[in-house]
Amino acid sequence: MPSSHTLLGLLLYALVMVGIVRPFLTGFVRRKGGTFGKTPSDLAVMLVTVLVSAYATDVLGVHALFGAFFAGVIMPRAADAERVFTDRIEPITTALLLPLFFASSGLRTSLPLINDWALVGETVLILAVAVAGKGIGSAVAARATGMTWADALQIGILLNTRGLVELVVLNIGLDLDILSPVLFSMMVIMAFATTFATSPLLSLVVRPRRTS
Repeated sequence: MPSSHTLLGLLLYALVMVGIVRPFLTGFVRRKGGTFGKTPSDLAVMLVTVLVSAYATDVLGVHALFGAFFAGVIMPRAADAERVFTDRIEPITTALLLPLFFASSGLRTSLPLINDWALVGETVLILAVAVAGKGIGSAVAARATGMTWADALQIGILLNTRGLVELVVLNIGLDLDILSPVLFSMMVIMAFATTFATSPLLSLVVRPRRTS
């Protein structure tokens, strides 16, 4: 459980972000006359805000991811700013940081820890529960709304996909000692199995359209 000091620090952090940082950013955007995001200084302001916010939550004992997310929440909406992030930051993220993150997650996964049939059975059970809860559950719910089984199964298969977000959550759980290395490895296997199965399953369900 978080200590009272951590909770007080988080409350103070939220007040500063909402009461000081957000008005500052709003005024900054207003002074730019609606063109926020077109200059390098604008990008620097956004990046510094995100990094400082992430560092603050990390110091308070909460994962830095939450600080970065909260910075995005309080950031004033501007189409140019979103476009700059997409055009300038996303290529670096997908080409460099994302592969490093996946490599780091792979290095933290230890398959030899699943070294007996009981653990293998638990891994299969985790996979079965994950597929039943999200994939089959969402397909049945979609069917109940009146969709055809083909469309409902497509929704179930797509929603059953785990990927980047799942790995981020699992790494946070491992960092906070919520997940043991064994359970972390089991969950990673589940995440990759459900993700890799998406395309083959969709190819079985989706019927090719006939061209006239």
